[in-house]
Amino acid sequence: MVQYDEKIYFYLLIIIPVIVVLFLLLLVWKKRTQKKFADSELLKRLTPNRSYNKGGLKLVVFILALALMIIGLVNPKIGTKLETVKREGVDIVFAVDVSKSMLAEDIAPNRLEKAKRLVSEIINQLASDRIGIIAYAGQAYPQLPITTDYGAAKMFLQGMNTDMLTSQGTAIDQAIELATTYYDDAEQTNRVLFIISDGEDHSEGSTLDAVEDAVDEGIIIYTIGVGKEKGAPIPIKRNGILESLKKDSQGETVITRLNESVLVDIANEGDGQYIDGSNTDAAVEFIKDELLKMDKKEFEAKQFAEYKDQFQWFIGGALLLLFLDIFILDRKTSWLKKLNLFNEKRNE
Repeated sequence: MVQYDEKIYFYLLIIIPVIVVLFLLLLVWKKRTQKKFADSELLKRLTPNRSYNKGGLKLVVFILALALMIIGLVNPKIGTKLETVKREGVDIVFAVDVSKSMLAEDIAPNRLEKAKRLVSEIINQLASDRIGIIAYAGQAYPQLPITTDYGAAKMFLQGMNTDMLTSQGTAIDQAIELATTYYDDAEQTNRVLFIISDGEDHSEGSTLDAVEDAVDEGIIIYTIGVGKEKGAPIPIKRNGILESLKKDSQGETVITRLNESVLVDIANEGDGQYIDGSNTDAAVEFIKDELLKMDKKEFEAKQFAEYKDQFQWFIGGALLLLFLDIFILDRKTSWLKKLNLFNEKRNE
Protein backbone atom coordinates (compact mmCIF):
# COMPACT_ATOMS: atom_id res chain seq x y z
CA MET A 1 0.00 0.00 0.00
CA VAL A 2 1.42 3.38 -1.02
CA GLN A 3 0.58 6.80 0.37
CA TYR A 4 1.78 10.20 -0.82
CA ASP A 5 2.53 13.08 1.54
CA GLU A 6 2.45 16.00 -0.92
CA LYS A 7 0.61 15.02 -4.10
CA ILE A 8 0.59 18.64 -5.26
CA TYR A 9 4.26 18.32 -6.30
CA PHE A 10 3.23 15.90 -9.06
CA TYR A 11 2.22 19.02 -11.01
CA LEU A 12 5.91 19.88 -11.29
CA LEU A 13 6.25 17.00 -13.77
CA ILE A 14 4.75 19.41 -16.33
CA ILE A 15 8.21 21.02 -16.42
CA ILE A 16 9.68 17.95 -18.16
CA PRO A 17 7.89 18.29 -21.54
CA VAL A 18 8.60 22.03 -21.43
CA ILE A 19 12.34 21.32 -21.04
CA VAL A 20 12.25 18.84 -23.95
CA VAL A 21 10.56 21.38 -26.23
CA LEU A 22 13.06 24.10 -25.25
CA PHE A 23 15.95 21.69 -25.91
CA LEU A 24 14.63 20.87 -29.39
CA LEU A 25 14.17 24.56 -30.17
CA LEU A 26 17.75 25.19 -29.01
CA LEU A 27 19.04 22.46 -31.34
CA VAL A 28 17.17 24.01 -34.29
CA TRP A 29 18.53 27.45 -33.44
CA LYS A 30 22.09 26.12 -33.13
CA LYS A 31 21.86 24.31 -36.46
CA ARG A 32 20.59 27.38 -38.26
CA THR A 33 23.21 29.62 -36.66
CA GLN A 34 26.08 27.23 -37.51
CA LYS A 35 24.99 27.06 -41.15
CA LYS A 36 25.61 30.79 -41.41
CA PHE A 37 29.33 30.21 -40.75
CA ALA A 38 30.08 26.87 -42.38
CA ASP A 39 28.50 23.72 -43.78
CA SER A 40 28.20 20.57 -41.69
CA GLU A 41 31.21 18.80 -43.22
CA LEU A 42 33.50 21.74 -42.49
CA LEU A 43 32.21 21.97 -38.92
CA LYS A 44 33.02 18.31 -38.35
CA ARG A 45 36.57 18.90 -39.54
CA LEU A 46 36.95 22.00 -37.38
CA THR A 47 35.62 20.18 -34.25
CA PRO A 48 36.66 16.53 -34.72
CA ASN A 49 36.35 15.67 -31.02
CA ARG A 50 32.83 17.03 -30.56
CA SER A 51 30.11 14.45 -29.84
CA TYR A 52 26.75 15.12 -31.45
CA ASN A 53 24.91 12.60 -29.28
CA LYS A 54 25.99 13.48 -25.77
CA GLY A 55 23.73 16.52 -25.68
CA GLY A 56 20.73 14.21 -25.85
CA LEU A 57 22.30 11.91 -23.25
CA LYS A 58 22.82 14.82 -20.86
CA LEU A 59 19.17 15.84 -21.37
CA VAL A 60 17.93 12.31 -20.57
CA VAL A 61 20.07 12.15 -17.42
CA PHE A 62 18.90 15.58 -16.29
CA ILE A 63 15.21 14.75 -16.89
CA LEU A 64 15.52 11.48 -14.95
CA ALA A 65 17.19 13.36 -12.09
CA LEU A 66 14.44 15.99 -12.14
CA ALA A 67 11.70 13.34 -12.14
CA LEU A 68 13.29 11.52 -9.21
CA MET A 69 13.66 14.80 -7.34
CA ILE A 70 9.96 15.60 -7.82
CA ILE A 71 8.90 12.12 -6.66
CA GLY A 72 11.14 12.61 -3.64
CA LEU A 73 9.31 15.87 -2.84
CA VAL A 74 5.99 13.97 -3.03
CA ASN A 75 7.45 11.56 -0.46
CA PRO A 76 5.82 8.20 -1.23
CA LYS A 77 5.31 5.98 1.79
CA ILE A 78 4.90 2.22 1.71
CA GLY A 79 2.78 0.36 4.23
CA THR A 80 4.89 -2.54 5.40
CA LYS A 81 2.46 -4.26 7.71
CA LEU A 82 -1.26 -5.10 7.64
CA GLU A 83 -2.76 -4.82 11.10
CA THR A 84 -6.18 -5.43 12.61
CA VAL A 85 -7.07 -2.34 14.59
CA LYS A 86 -9.95 -1.48 16.89
CA ARG A 87 -12.15 1.39 15.77
CA GLU A 88 -15.29 2.95 17.13
CA GLY A 89 -18.07 4.30 15.00
CA VAL A 90 -21.53 4.03 13.53
CA ASP A 91 -22.59 1.94 10.55
CA ILE A 92 -23.98 4.39 7.96
CA VAL A 93 -25.67 3.55 4.67
CA PHE A 94 -26.44 6.20 2.04
CA ALA A 95 -29.35 5.43 -0.31
CA VAL A 96 -29.10 7.81 -3.26
CA ASP A 97 -32.01 8.34 -5.65
CA VAL A 98 -30.78 8.02 -9.27
CA SER A 99 -34.16 8.24 -11.01
CA LYS A 100 -34.58 10.60 -13.99
CA SER A 101 -36.35 13.19 -11.83
CA MET A 102 -32.98 13.78 -10.14
CA LEU A 103 -31.82 15.48 -13.33
CA ALA A 104 -34.10 18.46 -12.63
CA GLU A 105 -32.08 21.65 -12.29
CA ASP A 106 -34.19 23.49 -9.71
CA ILE A 107 -31.18 23.12 -7.41
CA ALA A 108 -27.75 23.73 -8.93
CA PRO A 109 -26.26 22.04 -10.85
CA ASN A 110 -28.98 19.40 -10.63
CA ARG A 111 -30.56 17.26 -7.90
CA LEU A 112 -28.30 14.25 -8.39
CA GLU A 113 -25.06 16.24 -8.34
CA LYS A 114 -26.33 18.04 -5.24
CA ALA A 115 -27.07 14.69 -3.58
CA LYS A 116 -23.59 13.39 -4.43
CA ARG A 117 -21.99 16.53 -3.03
CA LEU A 118 -23.98 16.18 0.19
CA VAL A 119 -22.86 12.59 0.67
CA SER A 120 -19.26 13.49 -0.15
CA GLU A 121 -19.25 16.33 2.38
CA ILE A 122 -20.77 14.07 5.05
CA ILE A 123 -18.03 11.49 4.41
CA ASN A 124 -15.43 14.26 4.86
CA GLN A 125 -16.73 14.80 8.39
CA LEU A 126 -16.47 11.14 9.40
CA ALA A 127 -13.54 9.74 11.33
CA SER A 128 -13.93 6.03 12.00
CA ASP A 129 -17.48 5.18 10.96
CA ARG A 130 -18.21 2.46 8.43
CA ILE A 131 -20.19 3.45 5.34
CA GLY A 132 -22.08 1.81 2.50
CA ILE A 133 -23.83 3.15 -0.61
CA ILE A 134 -27.01 2.09 -2.38
CA ALA A 135 -28.33 3.43 -5.68
CA TYR A 136 -32.03 3.14 -6.35
CA ALA A 137 -34.66 4.11 -8.90
CA GLY A 138 -37.30 1.55 -9.94
CA GLN A 139 -35.18 -0.97 -8.06
CA ALA A 140 -32.34 -0.81 -5.55
CA TYR A 141 -28.75 -1.72 -6.40
CA PRO A 142 -25.87 -2.29 -3.91
CA GLN A 143 -23.23 0.19 -4.99
CA LEU A 144 -20.71 -0.28 -2.16
CA PRO A 145 -20.89 -2.66 0.85
CA ILE A 146 -20.05 -1.50 4.38
CA THR A 147 -16.42 -0.35 4.44
CA THR A 148 -14.00 2.04 6.09
CA ASP A 149 -12.42 2.93 2.73
CA TYR A 150 -13.69 6.47 2.24
CA GLY A 151 -11.63 6.93 -0.92
CA ALA A 152 -13.38 4.00 -2.60
CA ALA A 153 -16.73 5.33 -1.40
CA LYS A 154 -16.14 8.68 -3.09
CA MET A 155 -15.01 6.97 -6.28
CA PHE A 156 -18.19 4.87 -6.48
CA LEU A 157 -20.25 7.92 -5.53
CA GLN A 158 -18.91 10.03 -8.39
CA GLY A 159 -19.67 7.25 -10.86
CA MET A 160 -23.39 7.23 -10.03
CA ASN A 161 -25.76 8.50 -12.73
CA THR A 162 -29.37 8.18 -13.87
CA ASP A 163 -28.48 5.62 -16.57
CA MET A 164 -26.96 3.06 -14.21
CA LEU A 165 -30.34 1.39 -13.55
CA THR A 166 -32.58 0.36 -16.43
CA SER A 167 -35.69 0.14 -14.26
CA GLN A 168 -37.04 3.66 -13.84
CA GLY A 169 -39.37 4.99 -11.17
CA THR A 170 -38.64 5.57 -7.50
CA ALA A 171 -38.94 2.58 -5.17
CA ILE A 172 -37.85 3.84 -1.76
CA ASP A 173 -39.15 0.66 -0.12
CA GLN A 174 -36.63 -1.47 -2.04
CA ALA A 175 -33.79 0.84 -1.00
CA ILE A 176 -34.78 0.45 2.66
CA GLU A 177 -35.13 -3.32 2.36
CA LEU A 178 -31.70 -3.60 0.73
CA ALA A 179 -30.18 -1.38 3.42
CA THR A 180 -31.27 -3.81 6.14
CA THR A 181 -28.95 -6.43 4.62
CA TYR A 182 -25.92 -4.12 4.90
CA TYR A 183 -25.61 -4.31 8.67
CA ASP A 184 -23.81 -7.59 9.26
CA ASP A 185 -23.06 -7.22 12.98
CA ALA A 186 -25.88 -8.78 15.00
CA GLU A 187 -24.86 -6.80 18.08
CA GLN A 188 -24.52 -3.49 16.25
CA THR A 189 -27.20 -1.12 17.54
CA ASN A 190 -25.87 2.09 15.97
CA ARG A 191 -27.27 1.72 12.47
CA VAL A 192 -28.11 4.78 10.41
CA LEU A 193 -29.69 5.06 6.97
CA PHE A 194 -29.67 8.32 5.01
CA ILE A 195 -32.14 8.49 2.12
CA ILE A 196 -31.22 11.30 -0.30
CA SER A 197 -34.09 11.95 -2.69
CA ASP A 198 -36.58 14.43 -4.13
CA GLY A 199 -39.34 12.48 -2.40
CA GLU A 200 -41.06 11.06 -5.46
CA ASP A 201 -42.13 7.58 -4.43
CA HIS A 202 -43.92 5.04 -6.62
CA SER A 203 -44.21 2.54 -3.81
CA GLU A 204 -45.90 4.64 -1.13
CA GLY A 205 -48.14 1.79 -0.02
CA SER A 206 -45.24 -0.43 1.04
CA THR A 207 -42.63 2.20 2.00
CA LEU A 208 -43.86 2.72 5.56
CA ASP A 209 -44.04 -1.05 6.04
CA ALA A 210 -40.38 -1.26 4.98
CA VAL A 211 -39.57 1.58 7.40
CA GLU A 212 -41.27 -0.29 10.23
CA ASP A 213 -39.27 -3.43 9.51
CA ALA A 214 -36.05 -1.40 9.40
CA VAL A 215 -36.79 0.21 12.77
CA ASP A 216 -37.35 -3.26 14.22
CA GLU A 217 -33.81 -4.05 13.04
CA GLY A 218 -32.51 -1.07 15.03
CA ILE A 219 -32.01 1.21 12.01
CA ILE A 220 -32.50 4.96 12.37
CA ILE A 221 -33.65 6.57 9.12
CA TYR A 222 -32.88 10.15 8.14
CA THR A 223 -34.17 11.65 4.92
CA ILE A 224 -32.50 14.48 2.99
CA GLY A 225 -34.61 16.38 0.47
CA VAL A 226 -33.04 17.79 -2.70
CA GLY A 227 -35.06 19.99 -5.02
CA LYS A 228 -37.71 22.71 -4.78
CA GLU A 229 -41.43 22.43 -4.10
CA LYS A 230 -42.22 24.65 -7.09
CA GLY A 231 -40.62 21.99 -9.27
CA ALA A 232 -38.78 21.98 -12.57
CA PRO A 233 -38.83 20.11 -15.89
CA ILE A 234 -36.54 17.15 -16.54
CA PRO A 235 -33.96 18.05 -19.21
CA ILE A 236 -32.86 15.47 -21.78
CA LYS A 237 -29.26 16.14 -22.75
CA ARG A 238 -26.67 14.62 -25.03
CA ASN A 239 -23.00 15.45 -24.46
CA GLY A 240 -24.08 18.21 -22.10
CA ILE A 241 -26.29 19.91 -24.71
CA LEU A 242 -30.03 20.27 -24.04
CA GLU A 243 -32.07 18.42 -26.67
CA SER A 244 -35.56 18.53 -25.18
CA LEU A 245 -37.62 18.30 -22.00
CA LYS A 246 -39.24 15.09 -20.80
CA LYS A 247 -42.93 14.86 -21.72
CA ASP A 248 -45.77 12.63 -20.57
CA SER A 249 -48.03 10.43 -22.72
CA GLN A 250 -50.21 13.48 -23.53
CA GLY A 251 -47.22 15.42 -24.81
CA GLU A 252 -47.14 17.77 -21.80
CA THR A 253 -43.85 18.75 -20.22
CA VAL A 254 -43.30 16.79 -17.00
CA ILE A 255 -42.74 18.94 -13.92
CA THR A 256 -41.10 17.13 -11.02
CA ARG A 257 -41.44 18.59 -7.52
CA LEU A 258 -39.82 17.99 -4.17
CA ASN A 259 -42.28 15.94 -2.10
CA GLU A 260 -41.25 16.81 1.43
CA SER A 261 -44.29 15.20 3.05
CA VAL A 262 -43.19 11.70 1.96
CA LEU A 263 -39.68 12.25 3.27
CA VAL A 264 -40.95 13.73 6.54
CA ASP A 265 -43.24 10.73 7.11
CA ILE A 266 -40.38 8.28 6.46
CA ALA A 267 -38.06 10.13 8.85
CA ASN A 268 -40.71 10.33 11.58
CA GLU A 269 -41.55 6.63 11.29
CA GLY A 270 -37.83 5.82 11.17
CA ASP A 271 -37.02 7.58 14.46
CA GLY A 272 -34.90 10.07 12.54
CA GLN A 273 -35.41 13.54 11.11
CA TYR A 274 -36.03 15.18 7.77
CA ILE A 275 -33.18 17.43 6.59
CA ASP A 276 -33.45 20.17 3.97
CA GLY A 277 -30.55 19.57 1.59
CA SER A 278 -30.67 22.93 -0.18
CA ASN A 279 -28.00 24.37 2.13
CA THR A 280 -25.11 21.90 2.04
CA ASP A 281 -23.11 23.37 4.94
CA ALA A 282 -26.12 23.57 7.27
CA ALA A 283 -27.24 20.02 6.40
CA VAL A 284 -23.75 18.55 6.89
CA GLU A 285 -23.28 20.37 10.20
CA PHE A 286 -26.63 19.11 11.49
CA ILE A 287 -25.80 15.52 10.49
CA LYS A 288 -22.36 15.80 12.09
CA ASP A 289 -23.97 16.86 15.38
CA GLU A 290 -26.51 14.04 15.19
CA LEU A 291 -23.80 11.41 14.66
CA LEU A 292 -21.73 12.78 17.54
CA LYS A 293 -24.66 12.24 19.89
CA MET A 294 -24.81 8.53 19.07
CA ASP A 295 -22.98 5.89 21.04
CA LYS A 296 -20.08 4.39 19.13
CA LYS A 297 -19.75 0.68 18.60
CA GLU A 298 -16.29 -0.91 18.63
CA PHE A 299 -15.39 -3.01 15.62
CA GLU A 300 -12.32 -4.42 13.94
CA ALA A 301 -10.85 -3.17 10.67
CA LYS A 302 -7.76 -4.15 8.74
CA GLN A 303 -5.45 -1.39 7.60
CA PHE A 304 -1.84 -0.88 6.61
CA ALA A 305 0.40 0.39 9.40
CA GLU A 306 4.04 1.31 9.82
CA TYR A 307 4.26 3.46 6.71
CA LYS A 308 7.90 4.20 5.94
CA ASP A 309 9.23 7.23 4.05
CA GLN A 310 10.81 6.42 0.69
CA PHE A 311 11.84 9.93 -0.41
CA GLN A 312 15.52 9.35 0.41
CA TRP A 313 15.88 6.77 -2.36
CA PHE A 314 14.55 9.13 -4.99
CA ILE A 315 16.54 12.13 -3.77
CA GLY A 316 19.67 9.97 -3.59
CA GLY A 317 19.11 8.71 -7.14
CA ALA A 318 18.58 12.27 -8.38
CA LEU A 319 21.82 13.49 -6.76
CA LEU A 320 23.74 10.55 -8.23
CA LEU A 321 22.48 11.32 -11.74
CA LEU A 322 23.32 15.02 -11.36
CA PHE A 323 26.81 14.02 -10.23
CA LEU A 324 27.23 11.78 -13.28
CA ASP A 325 25.94 14.58 -15.51
CA ILE A 326 29.04 16.63 -14.57
CA PHE A 327 31.29 14.06 -16.27
CA ILE A 328 29.27 13.84 -19.46
CA LEU A 329 31.08 16.33 -21.70
CA ASP A 330 30.17 17.46 -25.21
CA ARG A 331 33.45 16.13 -26.57
CA LYS A 332 34.16 12.52 -27.42
CA THR A 333 35.63 10.38 -24.68
CA SER A 334 38.74 8.52 -25.80
CA TRP A 335 37.79 5.06 -24.52
CA LEU A 336 34.17 5.49 -25.53
CA LYS A 337 35.38 6.63 -28.91
CA LYS A 338 37.09 3.27 -29.35
CA LEU A 339 33.89 1.44 -28.37
CA ASN A 340 31.87 3.71 -30.71
CA LEU A 341 28.71 3.35 -28.58
CA PHE A 342 26.95 6.14 -30.44
CA ASN A 343 27.81 4.72 -33.86
CA GLU A 344 29.61 7.90 -34.86
CA LYS A 345 31.61 7.98 -38.06
CA ARG A 346 35.34 8.23 -37.49
CA ASN A 347 37.16 11.05 -39.23
CA GLU A 348 40.12 9.76 -41.18
